[in-house]
Amino acid sequence: MTTSLLVVRLGSLGDLVHTLPAVAALRRAFPAATIDWLVDAPHRDFLSLVPVVSSLVVLKERGAGGWLAARRDLRSKPYHLAIDFQGLLKSAALAWMSGAHRVVGFDRPSLREPLASLFYSEQVRVDPKAHVVQKNLQLAAALGATGDALEFPLGPVTSGTVATFLGVAAAPYALVNPGAAWPNKRWPPDRFGEISRLLRDRHGLAAVVLWGPGEEGLAQAVVASSDGAASVAPPTGLHDLIALARGARLVVSGDTGPLHIAAAVGVPAVALFGPTDPARNGPWDASDVSISKYATCSCHYERRCSRDLAQWCLAEVQVAEVAAAIDERLTRAGWSGTAQ
Repeated sequence: MTTSLLVVRLGSLGDLVHTLPAVAALRRAFPAATIDWLVDAPHRDFLSLVPVVSSLVVLKERGAGGWLAARRDLRSKPYHLAIDFQGLLKSAALAWMSGAHRVVGFDRPSLREPLASLFYSEQVRVDPKAHVVQKNLQLAAALGATGDALEFPLGPVTSGTVATFLGVAAAPYALVNPGAAWPNKRWPPDRFGEISRLLRDRHGLAAVVLWGPGEEGLAQAVVASSDGAASVAPPTGLHDLIALARGARLVVSGDTGPLHIAAAVGVPAVALFGPTDPARNGPWDASDVSISKYATCSCHYERRCSRDLAQWCLAEVQVAEVAAAIDERLTRAGWSGTAQ
């Protein structure tokens, strides 16, 4: 009987979100089991909010010292099963280093780095065309965690920063997220400014502009082109972001962590995709709307576009397309343009 499981998914933030339903399914299937999660240090705060996880094993450094420390921590527990949800040589090797009796991962066609399969004692065939959330659920199902429930377990958070920013009589608001770690996942800030005006004038929603480290200038550019319809969010840590998302009526964003966190807490989404495929990485709620240029993009899953900067994929997305998508998504959500 499986009593001690190790989940391996080191990052990124969006990919961690996409793994939550599979881990929730494992918890439902093995309610008394120890379920630990091996994660990169920058993401430990996020996983500390996941109540179905017993404890975290943190890869604190990328070098040999970090690996040795992680191995020591992993070997302090007798894991029966290690599950690699990442599919890289690095993640597979760490799963194997745990000393687990069984090391399970995806089949070779579904691995980002096929040589990772050398570290597995078992491989699970999944649908290569499925959304990553469904692939993860298929991997969990092969281990006995079956069921159709799609659960994103995130515990309660409090944020004095967000409470102060919104005020007691806050207007209904949408989140606008112009930033992304990959430059070619960013839509031009002046177009986000136009969308902010539309959110105010057509839908009665204030636009709150999210930003991360090094992105405050990008957020200010959105505000400057919004005719007073947008305001810059306060500096937000992870708890603040979740608190802000839980109060929003809509999120408009490229393919990045804040989009997936907002979707995980049930915020209606309009998502903008260029170099990545929304069928694999996009919002999973059928009511959400993704605008995609993936079919015509020449730089699939590249951080920087190989084309001239003025012609990168997301530059082809027009304001009118996003406006129509917002109309459609808010209609599906039942938003009438007045506070509810």
